Amino acid sequence: MKLLRLDKIISDYSHYSRSQVSTLARNGLICVNGEVVKQVSQKFDPTQIEITIDNEPLEIEVEPSVIVLHKPEGFVCANEDGVHRTVFTLLPEKFRKFHCIGRLDVDTTGLLLLTNDGQFSHKLTSPKSHVPKTYFVTLADPVEDNYAHEITQGILLKSEKDPTLPAKLELTDDPYQVYLTITEGRYHQVKRMFAALGNKVENLHRSAIGSYTLPEDLDEGEWIVLTVAQAEKLIRG
Repeated sequence: MKLLRLDKIISDYSHYSRSQVSTLARNGLICVNGEVVKQVSQKFDPTQIEITIDNEPLEIEVEPSVIVLHKPEGFVCANEDGVHRTVFTLLPEKFRKFHCIGRLDVDTTGLLLLTNDGQFSHKLTSPKSHVPKTYFVTLADPVEDNYAHEITQGILLKSEKDPTLPAKLELTDDPYQVYLTITEGRYHQVKRMFAALGNKVENLHRSAIGSYTLPEDLDEGEWIVLTVAQAEKLIRG
């Protein structure tokens, strides 16, 4: 791995800014391999060193990875928010530099992926990728006979110029609950699609991305870590 400045290494894998790292170093609070380092411009291979900040070890997540999180209701998909709790408060500090791959609304639950691999994130979110995402939807009113046809043909959403791409509707034994699979990520898309059909989404839960389904034994707020290769294999099927 290439050599990186000490202040960059620490800021990348902690909540400290580079200016804060400089202050800590001047105060003799940063050690590399047991030695105090005051010059943050020094370069190191982060895979070959042990860093402590005020006697606390810094955990460095070197290999790109993907977090599978069962997002609960009431959390926002952001690193910081002044109103709601963020999904990152459910994770250890070492994952605070990750980012969400796409977003789920604050009241939406289910499968959320987070990563420190920008290339993997782009593969899933690029409009050209058309990675399917499946949602379990609870509606205010029963499903009507025309829904499946309309959704397959594409629905023109309010304030949009182009209809949605063809999507798939799967019925359940409950007329108020369906599975909807879409290949886009427009703003509030699922809610707006059913609103255009004259219905309202009461509850929304993302159950799958691509071929990967949220594990049944992963409770709300729980998470697991996959390698990027594992995640790609599961999602692509």
